[in-house]
Amino acid sequence: MKKYYFTSESVTEGHPDKLCDYISDSILDAYLEKDKNARVAVETFASGNRITIAGQISANGEVDIEELVRQKVKEIGFDNEETDMDYRTCKIDIDITRQSPDIALGVDIGGAGDQGIMFGYACKDTEEYMPYAISMAHKLAKRLTEVRKENIINYLRPDGKTQVTVEYEDDIPKRIETILISTQHLDGISQEKIKQDIEKEVIRKVVPENMIDNNTKIYVNPTGRFVIGGPLGDTGLTGRKIIVDTYGGYSRHGGGCFSGKDPSKVDRSSAYMLRHIAKNLVANGYCKKCEIQIAYAIGMKEPLSIYINTFGTGTKSEEELVNLVRESFDLTPDGIIKYLDLKRPIYEKTTNYGHFGKNNMPWEKIIKM
Repeated sequence: MKKYYFTSESVTEGHPDKLCDYISDSILDAYLEKDKNARVAVETFASGNRITIAGQISANGEVDIEELVRQKVKEIGFDNEETDMDYRTCKIDIDITRQSPDIALGVDIGGAGDQGIMFGYACKDTEEYMPYAISMAHKLAKRLTEVRKENIINYLRPDGKTQVTVEYEDDIPKRIETILISTQHLDGISQEKIKQDIEKEVIRKVVPENMIDNNTKIYVNPTGRFVIGGPLGDTGLTGRKIIVDTYGGYSRHGGGCFSGKDPSKVDRSSAYMLRHIAKNLVANGYCKKCEIQIAYAIGMKEPLSIYINTFGTGTKSEEELVNLVRESFDLTPDGIIKYLDLKRPIYEKTTNYGHFGKNNMPWEKIIKM
């Protein structure tokens, strides 16, 4: 019997990096509402009580970016510059230019917006075909936000992180070894009360009883205090949570982030397509877990290579599966965009708690292969 432990983390929408991802994706959606062919590559940086927006946008239509940013910061719950950030008083700097004509040359004819490698993954750990550790970490982070926004725990602030260690036997999740939650809170709340409330209202509401035993270790705010948070506690930047966004480290990553990029950027659209393909190879019984890699060159339509690894679980050879994928899907950038209908303002919904495993996203649809 092979036994091992695997750990993944997630963060709440009030984590400074996720604040930046959310702002970038909200700007993208706002421009896609004006122009479905908008080209957007936007980065957000947050530090203290200041937000900087920079990047390239080419679109028919204008967006009041400053007003949008304040609205999104408010939505997350940042309203106190003494502890994190205040949507009413934060400084907002904007530096936006048009897309480089050199990049546009290749994209305008349907080529990839950049070179790069992307990965997709799926497995049978969970009903959403995601690895167990990242699935549970996301659910805990989402619940942590819910109890704050619904005032179930009224002293919480927006910033927070979760981490879950899962014990596997023969590649099957058997139990949870460790749960770690760090949550921002108002001053004057005892460590004992925070731990008690988080265990009752977050952990016990999310984690199945049969996955926790007497040996499961639970840690809440292990430093003993987490009052200063958000961009006041740590700077935030778009694209720094790429493992949180994907498979929690269980699969490899090509290095490109998703947020703030329109679908002509294959970093985003191709990763979505590969998740769709991997999930359907597993769901259709071709394997129990699957990792797929693809490579593109800037300006070129067809991928340079396709690689599939089923980790010895395949019912067909990996070469046969690659041929099946090539025959079944148009993997050009335009083909992916059309197949997944990606020229829509759907990206704000992807930002938090993972881009994969959400059944309302087009790349999560199960088809017959």
